[in-house]
Amino acid sequence: MSRQRAAQRIPEGVQKNSVKAWILATRPATLTVGLIPVLVGCAIARSMHALRICPALAALFGAIFIQIGTNLANDVFDYEKGADTAERLGPLRVTQAGLIAPHNVRLGMYISFALATVLGLYLTWSAGPVILIIGLLSIASGIAYTGGPYPLGYNGLGDLFVFLFFGFVAVCGTVFVQAGSVPALAVWASIPVGAIATAVLVVNNLRDGPTDVVAGKRTLVVRFGRSFGVSEYVGLVMLAYVVPVLLMMTGQCGRAVLLPLMTLPLALPLVRSVSQDSGAQLNQTLAKTAQLLLFHGILFAIGLAQ
Repeated sequence: MSRQRAAQRIPEGVQKNSVKAWILATRPATLTVGLIPVLVGCAIARSMHALRICPALAALFGAIFIQIGTNLANDVFDYEKGADTAERLGPLRVTQAGLIAPHNVRLGMYISFALATVLGLYLTWSAGPVILIIGLLSIASGIAYTGGPYPLGYNGLGDLFVFLFFGFVAVCGTVFVQAGSVPALAVWASIPVGAIATAVLVVNNLRDGPTDVVAGKRTLVVRFGRSFGVSEYVGLVMLAYVVPVLLMMTGQCGRAVLLPLMTLPLALPLVRSVSQDSGAQLNQTLAKTAQLLLFHGILFAIGLAQ
């Protein structure tokens, strides 16, 4: 029955082990979480007159491969732990739907992380051994998010992981491989990026709260309740808009850094949706929060680069 219910949600034309199935497995809509931190980091490097194309591209594709590897790990480990069932409300997962066998998804995860490691070795040669340490920690955390003896996402640490690695680590690391240092501006700029990336996860956790309880997945929403998750989402979104204002007011950036405020008309309906909607209704909110990260991040990068 589980396989039959999953099959009803498989998009038309997607066959087992097909290229389309693998594309679904990478979750393209979430890849902005890996793209935007690098874009913002490159903008800061440009403002320092330190932009270097090859390290920038290596950082970009390294971040994307880590994101894909983390998505594949999440897909297979959630299936094996029983978190992904026929009752799942979110977008299709290829392992649970039977589109790709678990061992193949796991192999794809290993290949993604291996490609990220190769790029990391180049960045280590270019910028020093600290990059290798950051890269290995990022990969280990990507696996540990849903795998291993103490999965981060199952123990309320997923939000902190996303904020740190897709905010602080990714932005500051991108600046470091090009400029050789991390200015205070990079640390500040990592906050809005990490905040909206974490907000994407919060929507996911709000939607999956009831099934996460059954699976023993102790996210912050499960631990502290729906109201906490809504407040967390609102606070993260507010943080993404407060920081650019502070950067302008403290003289660290010019008025162009306020460009992300143009995305407020996109953000406000999302706050309303998170406050009022539940279950599968939040699928669109999740996708649009990822879009908010993309548009906010692009405008933020343009403002920082000036």
